[in-house]
Order: sequence, then C-alpha cells, then structure tokens
Amino acid sequence: MSFASVVLGACTSPLLIDDFSKWSSNRNLLGLFTSDDGSLLSSSAANGILTFNPKFNSYIYENIPCQEAKSNGYTSIQFNLKGSPGASMTLEMQARASCAAPSYQSYWYTLNNITGSTQAVTVPLVDFPGLNSNAITAFVWSSFKNVTSSWELSNIQFGCGTAVRSSPSASLTTLPSKPLAPSSTTGITRPTPKLSASNAATQPRSSGTISDAATTSTTCPNLLIDDWVSQSRLTFLYYNAMLQPSSDDMTMGSIVVSDNRVTLTPKSNSYFYSQVGCVNAKDAYGGISLRIKAPAGTSFTVQISSASECGGVNTANVDQTTSQLGWQFNGQEQLYNIPLSKYGKLDISKITTILFSGLNNAITLGPLAFYCGSNPIEYVLSHPSIPNNPETTVPAPPGNAPSMMIDEFGSSERNSLGFWHGGDESMTLTWAANRLSISSPDPDYSFYSQLSATCADLSKYENSYLHIAYSGSNAFSVALQQHNSQCNENIVPYPETWDSLEAARYASATDIYIPMSHFNIIKARVLGIALKGFYRSDVTNISKIEIVPSVPNGVTIPKKLPSGNLIFACKRPNSFAFAIDDGDPVFAQQVMQTIRNAGIKVTFFTVGAPLLDASTNLTNVYREMAAQGHQIALHSFTHPKMEGLPSYSAIDWEYNNDIDAVSKQLNGLHTPYFRPPFGTEGARMRQRLAVATKTDNPYIVNWSVDVQDWMWAMTGTPEKQLEAFQNDVDKGGNLVVMHYLYKSTVDYLPRFIEIAKKTGKKLMRVDQCMMDPNAPPL
Repeated sequence: MSFASVVLGACTSPLLIDDFSKWSSNRNLLGLFTSDDGSLLSSSAANGILTFNPKFNSYIYENIPCQEAKSNGYTSIQFNLKGSPGASMTLEMQARASCAAPSYQSYWYTLNNITGSTQAVTVPLVDFPGLNSNAITAFVWSSFKNVTSSWELSNIQFGCGTAVRSSPSASLTTLPSKPLAPSSTTGITRPTPKLSASNAATQPRSSGTISDAATTSTTCPNLLIDDWVSQSRLTFLYYNAMLQPSSDDMTMGSIVVSDNRVTLTPKSNSYFYSQVGCVNAKDAYGGISLRIKAPAGTSFTVQISSASECGGVNTANVDQTTSQLGWQFNGQEQLYNIPLSKYGKLDISKITTILFSGLNNAITLGPLAFYCGSNPIEYVLSHPSIPNNPETTVPAPPGNAPSMMIDEFGSSERNSLGFWHGGDESMTLTWAANRLSISSPDPDYSFYSQLSATCADLSKYENSYLHIAYSGSNAFSVALQQHNSQCNENIVPYPETWDSLEAARYASATDIYIPMSHFNIIKARVLGIALKGFYRSDVTNISKIEIVPSVPNGVTIPKKLPSGNLIFACKRPNSFAFAIDDGDPVFAQQVMQTIRNAGIKVTFFTVGAPLLDASTNLTNVYREMAAQGHQIALHSFTHPKMEGLPSYSAIDWEYNNDIDAVSKQLNGLHTPYFRPPFGTEGARMRQRLAVATKTDNPYIVNWSVDVQDWMWAMTGTPEKQLEAFQNDVDKGGNLVVMHYLYKSTVDYLPRFIEIAKKTGKKLMRVDQCMMDPNAPPL
C-alpha cells in the first residue's frame, strides 16, 4: 500500500539533518556548521557515511537552526552508528531556555554496549531530563571509548512517531529529574502561527449554527477551533479546523475521533493542545465553549496562551483548573464555558493556544469554538443532507441463462465450483455448516471466491443477477473482478480491474440481488467475486453466493450509480506513467530537476489540507509543477482510508474540501483523477467521487509498479526499492506509485526512469497514458 506525507506544523516525517554529503565544506543539510575542529585522527565521508578515527578527547558536532522539536512533533534524535564491540560514547544535546536566549545548557546521554555492527540508534528527547526540546541548537558526539579502530556515523535526523529507545543500550549521565510537563510556565509554542484571526475564518470547515438557547451576539462571527470531523486530519496531519497545529505530542494513550467528538484517553503527564493562530478576542469573543463528557471526579487543567506579538513566542500561559472554572462532571455530556475573564494575565488580543493537561480520566470533547459576546453560546454543527438509498428503483426483468451456484460454504478450502476461496490476513473468518461469518477490522481486507483458474466467460449472464444470501451487517462492497488480457496471474496487474457496488443499496434483510449488468467490467474474462470495503466491524454472515436468472416477486432494483474507472495500468499501447504522491517539499526541486533532465512529464497527486498551510510551501511547489506541464490530481483532503469512513457525509467532506483547496490554490484546477490514500477502494468512495467531481467516469488511480518506499526507504537496505521497481516492470507493470518523502527514493528516481525507458515504452502523464481526450497532446 502507499501513503503520503507532508511537512506540516507537526511532524509527519523525519527531519534529515546530515548525510555528510557536505562534510568537506563543514556544512550539514540544514546549512549550518558541522566539524570535529581537528580533534579526530582522521575522517572521510562517502556514500552518506562519515568514517573516522577518534582520539580520547575527540568530538563531532552539528549546529542546527534553533529547532522547536517538541512543538513540531519531533520526538527523538536518530542516527546510524558503528563502533568497536563493547565500546561506548556520549551524546550531548545543547538547548536554550528559548530560541531568543543568548546561551545554552548541555544535557548528556551515554551509549553503551556497542556491537561492532551498524546499529540504528534512537534516543527519545524525553531521555534528556530538563531539556527544553523547543529550543535545541546543537548536539555533540564525544567520549569515544575504544579509540583503537574506526567508527562510522550516518543518517542523522530528528525522528517522528512514538519514540522507543533502540540499541545500543544507554544510560543517563545527568541526575534524574522530573520531565517538564506543560504548565503555566511551559506553554507550547510553534515557530510561526500560520493563520491570523482575520483569515482563519476563511479556511474550510464544517458549517455551523448557534443554538437558540443562548443570546447571540451580532458583532462578530463565531470562530470554530475544531469540529472533530476527521481522525486523519487530527492524528495524521495534526491540524484542527483552523488548519492550525493540534496534537498531544504522543503523550496520550489514545485519541479517537467519531461523530464530531474526540475522546482523549490519558497516560501520566498527558496533554493536548490546539493552536488558534493569533486571535484578537478583545471586544469580540467572551470565551470558548465546548461540550464535555467525563466521569464524576474528573479533573484537569485548561491553559490558554498569548503572545506579545503575532508570530512570536508565547509570553503568557494562564492556567485554570476545572475546579476553578466551577466544572463538575457526572458521566453525561454537558455544555461548558471557558470565560476569558478568568484568564486575567492573558493578552486577549493575541491568543495563540488552548491546552488541556493533568487529565485523571478519559474525556470526550464536542466542537470547540470561540463564542461572541459575554453569554456562552454553543457552536452547533449542521450536516449536509444525503439522499436516501436507493434513490429510485426499477423493475427486475428475468434473464435467460441458467443458474450458477458459486459458493455454499461447505468447505473452508474451496467453493462450490471447486476453486479457491478465502480472505485476507487479519480478517476474522468463522466457518460453520454452510455458512461463513466475516468480521473485518480494516476496509482494505477482502474475502474472495474465485470463478476460474484463469478466465471465466460470464457473457451469457449479462441479464442475470448475482444473489448473496446473508444476515447481519451489509456495510460492505461487492466486486466482480476482471482478469488481465492474458488471463495470467504472473503478469501485472492481477486482477486488471473490478467494479464495486454497495451491498446495502441492493439488500433486503436477508438477500442481496445485483444485476450482472451493473458490474462495469469485461464479462468474458471474470476472475472472481470479492466481498470488500467493510466499513464497520459488525459481523456479516454469508450462506450462499450464486447467479440466478430472476428475482423473487416484489424485489425491485436500484438504478446503477456511476462508480468511475478503477485503473492499475496504462491503456495507451507502449506507455508508462510515473504517478507520484505527496512528500517532503525539501525534495521537490530535486524531483523536478530529475524529471526535467529526463525530458518526461509525470502526474502528482496532492493532499488538499496542506495546500492551505502556507508553511508547507506546497502551493508554490505544485504551481511550479503544473507550469512545467505535469498533471496535478487529487489525493483527498486529509489522507484517510476513504472507504473506511463512516458515512456519505464524511466521504463527501474529504472530496469537497480537497477539490476546493486544489481549485483555490492551483488557479481553478478541476480534475476527475483521484488516487485513494493507501489504495483503499470501495463502492461508496467511488460513487461519491463521481458526485463530487461531477462526472460519471472519474479515474480511481492505483498502480501496477510499487517502489515500496514505505517499506524500504528508512531501512538499512533502501536499494530494495530498485528491486521492487524492477520486479514489477518485469511483470509488465507500467503505472507507478512512489513518494518524494524520502531522500533515498528521490535519489533513486533517475534509476527508476532509466529502468522504465529501457522497456522501450514512452513515459507520460497518467491522463495521457489513459488516452483521455482532454489530456494534452504527447
């Protein structure tokens, strides 16, 4: 599967500091000075590795621009190290009280039991007690204990994600002390607020109305902070509804978004914050309202921060406990008010952050918003109305072909036709007498029942019906799979494509009847049937899959809804397309230069939300890509598994915000090309894509060549990306998935292009390789 990531206000990918490509000029990749000051006996850098022979008093240091690591989501320092077996060394971290402070303090950490092999070392920042990880300026390797042989150092970076200390073993060389927890003196800050109060209200968000229970002020618009509309926006992209940084910095036990609510389950010293830019609440907002559900006895602290100037660091961090706010909880959801009048030392003309800390129980929060005037007002979300399904039904005329029994589930190994059936790993399949119970934790997983070892010709069943006898949940898709043109499982794509239809639209309480004509595939080469896209974990019980010539009296059939074109390969003869997903903007220029040097055009798929965040610079990146003739296409607004979303409205929210962001930022661009995040596909996301793009035949673009950068790029064998690419090309693949997220992947791009060109195929954009009449000429 693929995934995309972007550089945001919070960390979604490691920050590479030095690969020693500029060691000879004493510069690292962040442009600052790195050196040993002549303290090493010898040193040399090649292929990303610094090889050196230390003396007892040798050291190597890296200066970096003052890094607010904690606020930017970086949780560890990572590097690859090779030293003599049993050797040790010390890592020093230098940090200031703030980035503006004139001096720094040092914190040390000793690495022991070095093995003699190259080891990937991860040292969590929390393992430097007292370190202000929001003002890190340098780090130093020193105290090398075994100086009789050479050492190696490579791939220095700040790491993302839950920081787990890795080998070699380590010990603290500072006195233990309590880590700094968010408090009235340790407010969370970011380098630069991304939105001012005046433009924050223009960002996409759910619409809302004010409840009638309170007096409404007419002097200002109510300002939504977060509507908890998207799990991935909050916990993958780390944004709130204002597209400002929002995160727990991985301190919580879990964060779960559902039904416009977020449930925070704390661990010790957990906290959660949302930045608001630089809101001027003076003479406008009286406070912040939200609904909270919490058990009796729950307590926590609500901190609000302000800055002395917009874009600066926080200069006031004021706490109020739930007791001081007069809050009590009883396990029921209630409306609560955070009056700014309780925060006396705050500069309410420059509010930057709200932070919850010290939670002693799990709590569930509703929409969080500034309210106008002095009377607390709830922000009530309004949801778009979605047409009930089916919208219309049509008669079900009988066909002429005989019945075909496909599966009665008498065996866990083979179906009634004698061919394989089974499910993806991690599905729960429970076999009973002539019944299968299916529970799937992920919309990516499928149950398959194969109709042939090669290709089954079902052309004569065009006017028949696929019948599935079931009970339980019908929250899944039914797909009819089309084999590739050679009916050969050893070439890609395999299958070539399929059409997915929504089981619930065709279902009664016990039966699903789908016209075979509704599956838009080539019926002469059918591979099999797949039950897939399970978007609830409820159990589905299946007792029969068959093709029948007619349906019982009284059964009506919904009309076929457009479900687009699911593609894994180019259609144009002898064509090949690079389809590249979002990545790290720092690599964008290298990617474009490589493509320019190769004289080719490609397709880039972009996530919408980061386009609206000026700090990513992605808008300028994609404008430049489009100006150079590359195709820009859609990749969702926040990068969720689209078919796993709970409702039509949640799917529509992703599409509509993505389309609006791309149109707004990229000069009115509209496109029917969409790459589903993680490759996850199903009937609902296909149907709603057709609605959102206002076309019956949008393109759902998957791939037949996967460089597997998500698997290999950050390992000790990144060259396996080349192997993966070559293997898929050798099998006939011609449509690529890759990201410009990792340096190794970007460095291999010229090799990927070289391999593709050696096939003799012409490299082009996806729309060109699909022979789209609206694509630019070759």
